[in-house]
Amino acid sequence: MTDHLAPVFAQYPLDIVSGEGVWLRTADGRRVLDLYGGHAVAALGYGHAGWTRALQQQAATLNFQSNAVPLEVRTRAADRLVRFSALDMRSVFFVNSGAEANENALKMAFRLTGRSEVVALEQSFHGRTAAAGAITWGAAAKWFGFPRAPFDVKFIARRDFAALAGITEATAAVIVEPVQGVGGAFDLGAEYLATLRARCDAVGAVLIFDEVQCGMGRVGAPFAAVLYGVVPDMITTAKALGNGFPCAALMMGPRAAAAVKLDALGTTFGGGPMACAVIEATIEAIENEHLLNNVQRVGELIRERCQVGPVGGYQGAGFLAGLICKRPAKEVHAALLARGILAGTSGDPAVLRLLPPFTLGAAEVEQLRSALLEIGAQG
Repeated sequence: MTDHLAPVFAQYPLDIVSGEGVWLRTADGRRVLDLYGGHAVAALGYGHAGWTRALQQQAATLNFQSNAVPLEVRTRAADRLVRFSALDMRSVFFVNSGAEANENALKMAFRLTGRSEVVALEQSFHGRTAAAGAITWGAAAKWFGFPRAPFDVKFIARRDFAALAGITEATAAVIVEPVQGVGGAFDLGAEYLATLRARCDAVGAVLIFDEVQCGMGRVGAPFAAVLYGVVPDMITTAKALGNGFPCAALMMGPRAAAAVKLDALGTTFGGGPMACAVIEATIEAIENEHLLNNVQRVGELIRERCQVGPVGGYQGAGFLAGLICKRPAKEVHAALLARGILAGTSGDPAVLRLLPPFTLGAAEVEQLRSALLEIGAQG
């Protein structure tokens, strides 16, 4: 069969045909422990009964209507997301991807401030569209592709308090991942984020938390903003939000919500009924199955038990964990895959990234530990 797919993605040597829980199954019948979660997407794992039922029922009832038609399921999903966040968020705009959520957050920041500069962090990743790519570290040299950035961009060193002086009265927005994903599961920490919040307040800049990867419970709290006790003006979220169904959201606090006007933002597929049904189902499962507690407990086990063999350190939070390797992480990644464990790498060549489903248990952590010890023993 001719393969017409654009060859833009490096491929793992896996032929996956199905999944159940935290396990993937290959065409030749092998079971693979998934510690990658489809790049932080499969929050509930595979084959979750409640999620599947919600999608099936909504597809059979009403598979789509535009945002010009009010839908109860859309209103419920927005309300459920705000309640889940445990933050003072006043308005939700549903879109399709994390990059799109970030684009709209930036648009709101420019509208609020009338300024033209965005400050982002080194090692950041915010998406591959024009605006999101412009604030992604290294994109201009690697893949950005557009002839120019659509606004002024300034990058500052991460967790560098002195560098916050680069946020000025010219800055419209500062966008950060509280726990960087592609940057190597690098947690910025409560002190840095609180100081960043204070700096934005002092100069009138809008603070955006990109929680596309670290949000929706992945750090053991609804959002990293809750974990670190720092409330931004806007939060973007996606990936785990739909457990595999494409969806994303821009959540706006009081300042941004007050600026939303008719036709200020737009989308065709964002907020579709099937997306909203699975958002509800995902949140319901996280809450009813006490998955935040599981992420906290098992995440601590990963920290305690898996700094062995080729792993010499740890960074991150919850189920966005970075195992700092004593040799190239890609070598450890390959060795784990040969032992039936799929993990992730990162932009940091020394960091192996773990992004497992929230249902991961202690037994699977011990399997990872045993594999790391075996890899270490073999040199």
